[in-house]
Amino acid sequence: MSSATDSAPLAATGAALGKRPSGPSRRGGSGYPRYVAGKLGGAVVSLFAVLVTSFFLFRLIPGDPVKFMTGGRPVSAEQLAVYREEFGLDLPMWQQFTDYCLKALSGDLGTSYQFHAPVVDKIVEALPNTLLLTGTAFVIYTALGAFLGTRSAWRHGGLGDRINTGLALTLYSIPSFWLGLLLIIVLSVGVDPIPGLFPTGGMESGGEEGFAHVLDVAHHLVLPVVTLVAVEYGQTLLVTRSALLDEMGGDYLTTARAKGLRDDLVRRRHAVPNALLPTVTLVFVNLGRTVAGVILVETVFSWPGLGGLFYQALSVPDLPLVQGLFFVFAAAVILMNTLADLLYPLLDPRVGR
Repeated sequence: MSSATDSAPLAATGAALGKRPSGPSRRGGSGYPRYVAGKLGGAVVSLFAVLVTSFFLFRLIPGDPVKFMTGGRPVSAEQLAVYREEFGLDLPMWQQFTDYCLKALSGDLGTSYQFHAPVVDKIVEALPNTLLLTGTAFVIYTALGAFLGTRSAWRHGGLGDRINTGLALTLYSIPSFWLGLLLIIVLSVGVDPIPGLFPTGGMESGGEEGFAHVLDVAHHLVLPVVTLVAVEYGQTLLVTRSALLDEMGGDYLTTARAKGLRDDLVRRRHAVPNALLPTVTLVFVNLGRTVAGVILVETVFSWPGLGGLFYQALSVPDLPLVQGLFFVFAAAVILMNTLADLLYPLLDPRVGR
């Protein structure tokens, strides 16, 4: 059995298993270079759109940052004018926008009003804490979602499939901040007969060194990670399950079984590699989206990362810091989406020709 419908899934399987497919998508043609150029061009346009949006959007926020900088003290109009001139707020809007874009292109995102420090420095300072939280949660919910999605699809219609799918849909629909608050009430404050087992917030208790400090940070990390995993794993599960169900009816699986391969080998060697193509794309998209979407979780658990910093800046409003963080969040999503687009043709040679 070597029909045309068999060859495409088998080619995709070979790509997913690391074989180098022939054709213009990999070498000897202009299809893939044009595809890459188009995606990179789209990413650049998107970044510029984000730059423009971040400047004008947050100027709609009510509040005067200059009055915040005075600390609530009564000051004269002349003193307020000095502050406005110092931070360039007295300039026409078009000139502020031009200066902002030119500085951003050189890597200068301005100076924070409330911290009196370069925005880039504040972002670099908080970034490792966010990466620790989101990276830990990302690895767990991706592995958990892919594993349970594969199991549910292969035994679709059974009790386990119904339970997994129902639980995933339920948790995926729950707001992360509400689930975080619920976990704090139950597992941090404690509800009889459950004692308070975890800290209510923060990243560390302080005073610990060495391995004890690592354990302390891990203890504080549990509830934020559980919140992110519970909310996010369902999407990976559902996408993996749907993709595998689509593959299970393929003729190439029937051919593999006819050759005498056991059912678990058919699943691992043929069905799963093809079904993981949409999941790989989702993994990259989720990686960028998790960095941008951690604001509520970090705020609820007082985690000192980019999300908590964004909330602080938004309450002032600290325009340079808000704009810089918004640009970083959006750039993370755009970058991961672009990487997913560039990787997909390497996994499936039918894409990008």
